[in-house]
Amino acid sequence: MLIPILTSSLVMAAATAVNAGNTQPMPVVEATTGDIVAVAAEAGSFKTLLAAATAGGLVEVLQSDGPLTVFAPTDEAFAKLPAGTVETLLKPENKDALVAILTYHVVPGKQMAADVLKKKSMTTVNGQRADIAMKNGAAMIDKAKIVKTDIKASNGVIHVIDAVILPEQADIIEVATKAGTFNTLAAALTAAGLVETLQGKGPFTVMAPTDEAFAKLPEGTVAELLKPENKAMLQKVLLYHVVPGRVFADQVVTLKEAPTAAGVAAPIKATKSGVSVGGANVVMTDIETSNGVIHVIDTVMLPE
Repeated sequence: MLIPILTSSLVMAAATAVNAGNTQPMPVVEATTGDIVAVAAEAGSFKTLLAAATAGGLVEVLQSDGPLTVFAPTDEAFAKLPAGTVETLLKPENKDALVAILTYHVVPGKQMAADVLKKKSMTTVNGQRADIAMKNGAAMIDKAKIVKTDIKASNGVIHVIDAVILPEQADIIEVATKAGTFNTLAAALTAAGLVETLQGKGPFTVMAPTDEAFAKLPEGTVAELLKPENKAMLQKVLLYHVVPGRVFADQVVTLKEAPTAAGVAAPIKATKSGVSVGGANVVMTDIETSNGVIHVIDTVMLPE
């Protein structure tokens, strides 16, 4: 065993599993004193998960006071990954990627099944959000089915899932480039020397103007801003589109202004017809990236 198994008093209990639209009792192991690691180890079906937690240095986190909610993939769930994936992730040089994946399975607080199913998404310890939905009568988190629920531990609760869920692994620059509609923004970020910044750990929230948004500017404006002598001005304009931290759409609408990285706050206006930031309409929201979130806007925002 790769981790120490804590002695705990175990009892059998019934957990709720949602499948085929029916609520059916399913036998699970419920711990009265053991922490999440002890309960998972005793169950015997989470050996790969525990090995991964050890390699990622997360065992102590899962043994902490918490409380934590863990969506735990079984050994069979890990076996569904492409051949060699687990072995690659367990290598020391891939620790960051492993931690990002494992923390995507953990949610702060004790979230029982009844609480989970009331939500459309849950913010994970990874920082990204995992979607919650009912599909064909089954409760799902992202593309994984929740097959057993409410396995209690002394420091939280475990819900069992039948697949490993994967967070977005591409950063802001990679996601924007792949979209193909932010070519002007990409060129501007390169000219301003901000590409490495937005590839950094972050997290960042980016209000990303499309190519069409840049085309709305007066003729010659973009060409003028891209000149080396106007780099400082270009940086200020671009940083006016960046907010430190992850700010999702449901959080944006509660704010009156966005504290941008340019040092100037961008006003936020929410109406029944939509949301605008810095005078630009938000046309698409919550595009997840490994180091933040992107909201698409239809106009280039200009600081005073």
